[in-house]
Amino acid sequence: MNGLIEKDHELLLFLNGLGNSAFDPFWLTITGKWFWIPFYVILLYLFYKSFPLRKFFFILVFIAIGVTISDQLASIFKHGIQRFRPCHDELLMEKMRMVICGGNFGFYSAHASSSFFVATFVSILLGKKYKYLSIIVFVWASLVSYSRIYLGVHFPFDVVFGALVGFLLGGFLAELTKKVIYKNQLRPNS
Repeated sequence: MNGLIEKDHELLLFLNGLGNSAFDPFWLTITGKWFWIPFYVILLYLFYKSFPLRKFFFILVFIAIGVTISDQLASIFKHGIQRFRPCHDELLMEKMRMVICGGNFGFYSAHASSSFFVATFVSILLGKKYKYLSIIVFVWASLVSYSRIYLGVHFPFDVVFGALVGFLLGGFLAELTKKVIYKNQLRPNS
């Protein structure tokens, strides 16, 4: 386990060290939740356009459930495991670029989990209808996730684990959503 933690520290220092103060505003914008509201509105519009109103309502409910579970599960892990964020780790503070810092604990990344939940959910429910949408949402999720390493608020393993949790949760809830909105039908028309 110590070897894995050491590699995680080395990878963080390498990736974080690639940063430059000229790019800090860009990555701070990428990591910000408010910046992405127009993107979320577009995704909701695509759902609205693709599904009847009743099914759209159920999709909204499952999105809200997924984002809530993703965020709260990350919070439970952070307080249960209590792994310090890199910006609070005394061994790393002087070696890394600190742009911002969050709360004390960082395992695992709620940003990575929530963004990969949304990307997976959107991809499963809309990916066949909109040709490049899956690529767009996974690139978006990857950028948001990487921003957390760049800024020094998460270790790479925190981000990878969060992305995996979001991916699995997104897949599970998207399949559950399909069962709910397509019950009493043979197959969806898309």
